[in-house]
Amino acid sequence: MSPAPARTSLPEIVAAGREILEAGGLDAVTMQAVAERVGVRAPSLYKRLPSRGALIAAIAGSASEELRAVLLPASRDPDPSAALRRVAAAFREFGLAHPGAYGLLFANLPPGSRPPPELNAAAAAPLVELTERLVGAERALDAARLVTAFAHGFVSMELAGAFRLGGDVDAAYRYGVDALVDALAASRRRVRRP
Repeated sequence: MSPAPARTSLPEIVAAGREILEAGGLDAVTMQAVAERVGVRAPSLYKRLPSRGALIAAIAGSASEELRAVLLPASRDPDPSAALRRVAAAFREFGLAHPGAYGLLFANLPPGSRPPPELNAAAAAPLVELTERLVGAERALDAARLVTAFAHGFVSMELAGAFRLGGDVDAAYRYGVDALVDALAASRRRVRRP
């Protein structure tokens, strides 16, 4: 292997890391494995990233940006209820298509391995803006957290093979999303009593 050629870019390194993550999980993502994937020696990667933690943070940041890119167009439907259903479907599709990256987004990573907080905020922004349209500014973050908790719990269970009682899992997810959307839409219409 040769020293890091000019063609070895940070995006190529991150893409290689994501491929390894999807194939073998987080433990498989090492500087050595990524270096081999991009065709350089492991010490050469340190010219682009100072540590494995920085590599993990870059991979998580890439996944966060991709999730935002998936959620944003789904959130643009003028009908907030329809948009929320589309966002929930897009979230699930992302998780099922990229289980390693999805898991990394929700992992309790040590400092130095986390993506910058602004990337997390950017990934959440389409949902928060959408729930604001649905329930109002005062409860938008609460509503976004509720939707995320349901969707994440469902997708995590699905990825773990935890739905073993039969039935239509797709229909169950839609049912849960519909129940949340209906409840959130009704909460805005409800008159608060003193």
